[in-house]
Amino acid sequence: MKPKYITNIDKITYLSDEEKKNLKKITEKYVFRVNDYYLNLIDWSDPNDPLKRLVIPTTDELQEYGRWDASDEDTNYVVKGCQHKYSTTALLLVSEVCGAYCRYCFRKRLFRTDVKEAMMDVSEGLDYIENHPEINNVLLTGGDPLTLATKKLRLIIERLRSIPHVKIIRLGSKMPVFNPMRIYEDSELLQLLQEYSTEENRIYLMAHINHPREITEEAKKCFKAFHDAGVIVVNQTPVLKGINDDSAILSELLDKLSWAGVTPYYFFINRPVAGNDSFVLSLERVYKIVEKAKAKTSGLGKRVKLVMSHTSGKIEILAIDNGKAYLKYHQSRDEDYGKFMVLDCPPDAAWFDDLPENERHWKKPVKKTHEVISVNELPDTPQKNKKN
Repeated sequence: MKPKYITNIDKITYLSDEEKKNLKKITEKYVFRVNDYYLNLIDWSDPNDPLKRLVIPTTDELQEYGRWDASDEDTNYVVKGCQHKYSTTALLLVSEVCGAYCRYCFRKRLFRTDVKEAMMDVSEGLDYIENHPEINNVLLTGGDPLTLATKKLRLIIERLRSIPHVKIIRLGSKMPVFNPMRIYEDSELLQLLQEYSTEENRIYLMAHINHPREITEEAKKCFKAFHDAGVIVVNQTPVLKGINDDSAILSELLDKLSWAGVTPYYFFINRPVAGNDSFVLSLERVYKIVEKAKAKTSGLGKRVKLVMSHTSGKIEILAIDNGKAYLKYHQSRDEDYGKFMVLDCPPDAAWFDDLPENERHWKKPVKKTHEVISVNELPDTPQKNKKN
């Protein structure tokens, strides 16, 4: 059964009139969208319920903090809707819509009325990928590609599968835990995935599961549907203050993912995005939480990597000890793969840029195209009212 979506905070019956009034101004700045399935997972008797913090606005979002585009994605665009930051990987921003608008979202800029990055027509991006044989894997993102109609998704996947050098297709999505019925009740979608996720060329689902309570019986049914269709499911989540910043919670998440056949892939440091101050933890704190969580889980759970998705690349945090951060480039814009760095790590450092002398290890990128403008200096504007 399709869940009912809600885009007006006044329709959330669990909130008091005073709460609705206070939160209205946040929803005018940052997009708001939930569904009744996910609302029923929230413990409304707990004002600090982590699932509530994931999707219900708070007044903390109005605090001055961060940038709209904290990883300078505007420098990665090669054509409209297509980013090419790392040599073998391309991103297609195929949807402006998410199933869930998580409050910490690092792409909340996409939902501004004056920003146009995700494209309904991604033909330019597909042409670019076809003409660049070094690209062997493509991530469909946005937004959330599983908010697209299955017929639209089929057109994109069919085109990608017609390009011989594209071996892996990835779908970045919150849907498996936000609206799992979208997957397991759509026989056309499952047929599409089964058709194009083959033994030679797999489709991967990059799930966004933040908390073990999101792994319900419906979510597990969704995972099984993906597995039966030949899709490999992995998970990535930032470590967020007030949501999963507890080693017991993270170890439970790692266990439940492993038990369900979902590979723990990345733990992210939360990006310094506008409105995200209340989710921020220090690098040292996140490292200690993750290591304690890994100590409580099996070797399968220990596969997860702790990384920062920085302008210069994905930086793996190997250790933070005695005031030093031990890092290496897991992915690199400048082809510095595996580059090892030892930097001073102040107790309050929360991002790579907070580490003294970090700038000597990377150079600031420039835009690859002038068609996408930077949003970091734009004034606040009303968000787009997205509906399905």
